[in-house]
Amino acid sequence: MPITLSSIKHQLDSKIGENIMVVAQAGRKKVTRRKGVLRETFPAIFVVDLDQDENAFERVSYSYADLLTKSIEVKFGDEEVQAS
Repeated sequence: MPITLSSIKHQLDSKIGENIMVVAQAGRKKVTRRKGVLRETFPAIFVVDLDQDENAFERVSYSYADLLTKSIEVKFGDEEVQAS
């Protein structure tokens, strides 16, 4: 079954309120890791409230297309949401 943006949103809808780690490509050979809580999902984006001890800002948003194109990876504990 092909992965669609709506199926990715549906997977994340069931994880609202859980701890999350987002691993994003920040350029050549650079990776950023952000920890927080999955707060909300919207039709095109999802919002993560970040851990204030590690980050200078409160929240960040990503699009489902970022997951689909593998620009970011999302991990909940030991589990990983795959878009493959």
